[in-house]
Amino acid sequence: MSTQEKFALITGAGSGIGKSIALALAGAGYCVALTGRRTEPLEATAQQAQAHGVRTLVVPADVSDPAAVQHLFEQISEHFGRLDLLFNNAGIFARSVSLEELEYEQWKAAVDINLTGAFLCTQGAFRLMKAQQPQGGRIINNGSISAHAPRPNAVSYTATKHAITGLTKATSLDGRKYDIACGQIDIGNAASEMTEVMGRGVLQADGSTRPEPLMNVEHVANAVLYMASLPLDANVQFMTVMATKMPFVGRG
Repeated sequence: MSTQEKFALITGAGSGIGKSIALALAGAGYCVALTGRRTEPLEATAQQAQAHGVRTLVVPADVSDPAAVQHLFEQISEHFGRLDLLFNNAGIFARSVSLEELEYEQWKAAVDINLTGAFLCTQGAFRLMKAQQPQGGRIINNGSISAHAPRPNAVSYTATKHAITGLTKATSLDGRKYDIACGQIDIGNAASEMTEVMGRGVLQADGSTRPEPLMNVEHVANAVLYMASLPLDANVQFMTVMATKMPFVGRG
């Protein structure tokens, strides 16, 4: 392992924001470990990352499964030897229905992936960062505008993203003595596969359905690169990056 190499893990790295962040980090010289549920998209991301001359590691995993996450971090430890950055990005939307109609299984799936998955990966990163030499590292959580203000009919996503803020704060506090910094980026309407519907029209708080402005996901990647570039004695605790005209402040 070269002393100049830096190592990052990106969850949900096969598409959308996760893929964009993985490629941006590779372009900045990070060796990247990529995880997600589907092997093919992860391999495609890895192939693009390798064009930057960095090492890649593909480990398909369901982040809500403790055994799968344990295996993921064993692979990172074996192949990379350390971890400098974790980007907790994996997440799902439940079906858009009113609160009383949301099925328990859909609620649980969102909690398991959006929150428990982030916790399990944070725990794995924490253990590795605490033990490695030099000690420490950085964890960046993908919060969301929904960590601040809900969309209609999105109780499970909203609740889990509010909980990510608590996870960020607790990780930041507990990591201090080990030089583990933790921050959160709250993203609003970055153009990706998950947000295509917003350009066509989505339900608003006033009951109307309207299209919403989107921004290039590249701006999110640049923001994460800035957060990752800081020395461990400095931290962006919270950052919001969003399409300027999206309905967020006042939600419309």
